Amino acid sequence: MRRRVGRAWRNTVKDTVFDAIAREEQRQNNNVELIASENFVSADVLRAAGSVLTNKYAEGYPERTSIEAFQRQYPDYVHTGSVGRYYGGCENIDFIELYARYMFQKAFHTDYHVNVQPHSGSSANLAAYMAVLQPGDTILSMSLDNGGHLTHGSSVNFSGKTYKMVFYGVDDNGYIDYEDMRAKALQCRPALILAGASAYSRIIDFARFAAVAQEVGAYFMVDMAHIAGLVAAGDHPSPFGLADIVTTTTHKTLRGTRGGLIFCRAELARKVDSAVFPGSQGGGLQHVVAAKAITACEACTPEYVAYIHRVVANTRAMCDEFIQMGYQIVTGGTDNHLFLIDLSNTHPHLSGRMVQDELDRHGITLNKNCVPNEKRSPRDASGVRIGLAAMTTKGWSEADCRACARKIDEIIRAM
Repeated sequence: MRRRVGRAWRNTVKDTVFDAIAREEQRQNNNVELIASENFVSADVLRAAGSVLTNKYAEGYPERTSIEAFQRQYPDYVHTGSVGRYYGGCENIDFIELYARYMFQKAFHTDYHVNVQPHSGSSANLAAYMAVLQPGDTILSMSLDNGGHLTHGSSVNFSGKTYKMVFYGVDDNGYIDYEDMRAKALQCRPALILAGASAYSRIIDFARFAAVAQEVGAYFMVDMAHIAGLVAAGDHPSPFGLADIVTTTTHKTLRGTRGGLIFCRAELARKVDSAVFPGSQGGGLQHVVAAKAITACEACTPEYVAYIHRVVANTRAMCDEFIQMGYQIVTGGTDNHLFLIDLSNTHPHLSGRMVQDELDRHGITLNKNCVPNEKRSPRDASGVRIGLAAMTTKGWSEADCRACARKIDEIIRAM
């Protein structure tokens, strides 16, 4: 017998979800958010992400007629890549997707082809690998224990299951060991060399990676998910012109909606597009593509560039405060939006997870993180990662960052 569901019951179910959303909004408003991969988007990004575009299915890529119309309006846009939708009614979708591509090229001062459809950074990396590699090919990437990312070769991730992974590491001071990277490349002759990290606080020398990739005949790929905003603002050297493929998320220092991007040299455009659709995804999330377009527009403004400058200054201020209080910082400092505190020697009785959980109870959110030569499991870790992109969006100054460091120290000393 079919059970009738009353309107009151349905509303109660919906209210349960919206109540949880309201609680999360309150948490975000009230907490100190120091997770390096998080940020707060603008009202315009939210407006686009929550728009009626979520109703439209649009497999494939903009039609030729849409591209020609777009180029009449923006004559400096050069199209590369795949063409053609599998559904009708996509003229507005086509314009938004082309505009997102165009503005991301402006944001990063590049003529690389850009695919704006990847659902996430992980999806972007999956498609990037698929575009130029075969299963079993060798990838040389940064060790996860030393700051690499899950999709850079973890044994439990598709990357580690599909490809043969070889890892380079960091030196005794926590800096990327470029000589180790080159020696590994000469030894294993990888098909692809990958630069980029999720927990590395220093400038990455893309030119050195590119030179080694050329020496061994490998593709050179950069995952700039964490530092994309710094690259756009000129606070970190750009990988464009050096790398064959560049991937990124849009929700960290870019301060946009959650999602991914793939940039590539023109000659790889069709391979990349095919790897995204139909290779690894169906239709793009067009409401998210629109929110990415807004993200790109915002990244092109002087206000955004000034914001990134403040992020770097705030991060350095908090990091320096911890150093003055006697904490051990991996690499001894920071050049970007994050830094790592290594508790191994100064607080050996505390794990990163213990510190993370205790700070959560005080309304301060950060994440546990492995450190070089990690002795604990990743679930516990011996360090914590701190980033200032989100709190800089909230308007924090260098003085606020120093005061927060002292508050965190006070909590840790009481543990």
